[in-house]
Amino acid sequence: MNDFRSGGPSRLCTCAADSTRRLGPTHALILLIALQALGSGLFLAGTSLSTVFALVGGLGAIGAGTLTLARGGRRLAAVVIEAAVRSGAGK
Repeated sequence: MNDFRSGGPSRLCTCAADSTRRLGPTHALILLIALQALGSGLFLAGTSLSTVFALVGGLGAIGAGTLTLARGGRRLAAVVIEAAVRSGAGK
């Protein structure tokens, strides 16, 4: 019987086996390049450098927090939140 007509994925397709993997090094590199391109574009458009750093840093913090919470890193999230609160309080 032909695998193409059976309705299931063919034996040559490895995309279904790799779907459980989240972010690999290639994805992280693409995201890093995208953030750098965003920052460069904003700077070239005339946005002040401090605003660009604040925006890109905020986006990075949101992404890191989302990944930490999605992976179940509650302890790490608690440490990061505690450090942010202490730095905000000036301790």
